[in-house]
Order: sequence, then structure tokens, then C-alpha cells
Amino acid sequence: MSLPNLTEVKKFFLNLQDEICTGLVAADNHATFSEQLWQHEEGGGGRSRVMVSGAVFEQAGVNFSSVAGACLPASATAHRPELAGRSFQALGLSLVVHPQSPWLPTSHANVRFFIAEKPGKPAVWWFGGGFDLTPFYGFEEDAVHWHQTARSLCQPFGPDVYAKYKKWCDDYFYLKHRQEARGIGGLFFDDLNSPDFKTCFDFTQAVGGGFLPAYLPIVARRKDLPWGDTERQFQLYRRGRYVEFNLVWDRGTLFGLQTAGRTESILMSLPPMVRWEYNWQPAADSREAALYRDFLPVREWV
Repeated sequence: MSLPNLTEVKKFFLNLQDEICTGLVAADNHATFSEQLWQHEEGGGGRSRVMVSGAVFEQAGVNFSSVAGACLPASATAHRPELAGRSFQALGLSLVVHPQSPWLPTSHANVRFFIAEKPGKPAVWWFGGGFDLTPFYGFEEDAVHWHQTARSLCQPFGPDVYAKYKKWCDDYFYLKHRQEARGIGGLFFDDLNSPDFKTCFDFTQAVGGGFLPAYLPIVARRKDLPWGDTERQFQLYRRGRYVEFNLVWDRGTLFGLQTAGRTESILMSLPPMVRWEYNWQPAADSREAALYRDFLPVREWV
């Protein structure tokens, strides 16, 4: 079995950060990313990049981190209690894009690698990651393209991979307290360590490399559509769901906070503007109602 190569994983994550930032800057054609380097108190650190007030993107963050700790936090051992008490190294790239236009979907992606160690015991390692799409106004063409891209990158790794990780994504990005999906899903995988390191790393690279081909064509199709206050207010309202998920349910947010990560980088995922409205309901047969009726319920898009 091939052994984990942390140097190659780190190199890929850093190169992917560069690639995605370059792609988003070209698509925005106005703003650029600022960069902050930071150190973690127990070892390692990160490279955070954030774009604000762009022509297309209201805020976008693409963050790399490589941190170590003496003990895995509760968020990492809740579903794997046998790892409690192990030291760890965690490498990851995480991004969230919040566009200006309500016609453009918010999008999130991440790839990550963990290795947990304990004296006298074999090291335990795994990959995780994925990408998901959160539209405010649904377009069938965009949803199909998003999922076709996801399915295509999965196909070399087995006929059932896309279906498995699509379902995992649908199940994970679900607001249980609302009984409502966050968006239209995509791919989500975790605890990936079989059949060997090379295969798992190859798949993780395919997922990371699939984000721009999945997202940028949607940006190009929708960025110039005119919109007004009605669409903007609905976008801000629906962003509230995004905030609720990240602060209540997201394991990555909890992991970052529980391991004393850089708070500004962790909460970069939250949109710069958002609103809530008590017991709001969309008008019947409106485009807003269509999101709830036609896009948020789980569907097989391809």
C-alpha cells in the first residue's frame, strides 16, 4: 500500500489555491485577492486570501491551512471515537464565493487531508472534500451542468462514486431545524483512505480541479443579467440559511474553532451582508417560490 506523502498533498493544495484565485480574478475582472499569512499556536499555519467588493463577487475567500495539534478535537472524533487522544496534522483548502448578483449562486468547495498518530499505533489518515452550489434563483441548465461536471470527474474512479458522494452531499448540506436543503448539492466525501493513498489522492485532486470548470461557466452565463431590489432582498434572506448551516451544523467550522484556528479565516465563509425576516413566505408561483419547489428538494439532475 502506498504511504501518505504530506509534501505532495501540501504542494497540490497550494497550487490549487493559486489556480482558483487566478480563475476568480479573471472572471471578476475588477478586484484582486489580499493575502494574510498566519501561524498556528501548536504548529503550522495558513495562507488566507480574500477578495471583496468585486464587479462580480461581493466576497470570495480561498484559504489554505496546515495545522498540527496534540489532540484531535471533538468535532473530528464524534463519529470516530477510536481516534480520541491522538495527535494530528490537518491540511486543507477551503473556499466560498458570494457573488454580487442574485442570479449567481453562492458556491463552496474544499479538499482536506488528516493524519492522526499515537505512539505504538499505526497512523490513521484520510481525505475529504467536495463542492456544492447554493442558488438563489434556479436555472435548470446550470444545475445540470454542475452535476454533469461532478459526475464526469467521478467516472474514472468507479460507476457508483458519483451517486454515493452526491447522496452524501445532499444529506450533509441539510438544515435539520428547517427541514430544508442548503442548495442543490454536488459532491461530499470524508474518511477516504481506500484502496490506497495514491488512488485517494488522485480522486481528491480531481475534485479540487473540478471546481472551476463546474462554476465559471455558470458565472459567465448569469453575471450580466439585470436585477433589482426584489431579487437582492431575496438573496440576502436566503444567505441567512447559509449562515445558519455554517454556524449550527458545519463540522469544518467547528473543527477550525475547536483547534484555535484563525477566526477571521474560518468565518470568511459567512456573507458580508445578510438578513432575516420573521415567518417570510414567497408569493405563490413566483420565481422565489420556484426555488423551494423545483430546486431545493433532492433531485437526480443527470
